[in-house]
Amino acid sequence: MIKDSVGSNSSILSVGIYRATNLVPNSDIVEKIDSTDEWIQQRTGIETRRFADKNVSVVDMGTAAAKQALDRAKLSAADIDVIILASITYPHQTPSGASGIAANIGANKAAAFDLAAACAGFTYGIGLAKDLIKGGTAKHVLVVGSEKISDFTKPTDRATAFIFADGAGAVVVGPSAEIGIGPTAWGSDSDQRDAITMSSWLDYKNTDAPASSIAWPDIVQEGQRVFRWAVFSVSKVGSKAIELAGIQPSDLKAFVPHQANLRIIESMAKDMKLSPDILIADDIRTNGNTSAASIPLAMDALLEQHPEMHGQLALIIGYGEIGRAPRLNSSHTDISRMPSSA
Repeated sequence: MIKDSVGSNSSILSVGIYRATNLVPNSDIVEKIDSTDEWIQQRTGIETRRFADKNVSVVDMGTAAAKQALDRAKLSAADIDVIILASITYPHQTPSGASGIAANIGANKAAAFDLAAACAGFTYGIGLAKDLIKGGTAKHVLVVGSEKISDFTKPTDRATAFIFADGAGAVVVGPSAEIGIGPTAWGSDSDQRDAITMSSWLDYKNTDAPASSIAWPDIVQEGQRVFRWAVFSVSKVGSKAIELAGIQPSDLKAFVPHQANLRIIESMAKDMKLSPDILIADDIRTNGNTSAASIPLAMDALLEQHPEMHGQLALIIGYGEIGRAPRLNSSHTDISRMPSSA
């Protein structure tokens, strides 16, 4: 008879972050896109965003966040069994960015791989980490979301230039006596697969045109289409996660969604009938949309402002996927307890 490993329940033990150093107000963006500070804040809630220095990479930011998460969890790199990097802006096919983070923190024996699900990437990583621990494959998993979207955003694109930003966040997921991460609710909508896209790297190879005439694979999106999909579809997945966890919306103490747009966040909270007293993460205001990094960054900010939220129930939602060729828009939702340390 074949033997198999048996795992345990899991929880998020800690969160660590890296905030990019260059704070960019709307006033630095508006002239290039023929807009105004008032228009940007009204449409998205964004007041400022952060861009990383040119010499700072996705791996650099992810490493900094990972080290802080390990320190806060009071664990060493040797305790980590798996490293998952969620990112769409790590600019190499191989070796993986996760292996670079592993080398930088000294977790040289840990399994390491990248996950490309854009704004849903971090929550996909949390779901995978929970299942790895539940199945006995791993004891501690480091989930990192790190993005340098400024490398893939056209400064004059009115639909994207003011939204996206850079940064990284990481959590340590580990064993728990109680259920700290609830059932996952996830899915995709193939009808929306081309609402947010990036062109293919192969455009550079499969053409005789001069490289200078070929567009860099910047992020392109249909803003209104994305907004409608997020508001009317993703909230249903959030409600499903609440149902699967066997709790009521009133049991939740915090709502930490992907930081795409403040109007989307507020609309989802209303649509899911969350309590008026629930704390809602709004890191989007000062740090923009950092894709796979937005949830841990928002989680850290919320815990810094409200330390009483440590260990409390939170609804975590990631949504929106980008492919270098069009892929599915997807969502991934968990009910989780907030980190016990941050």
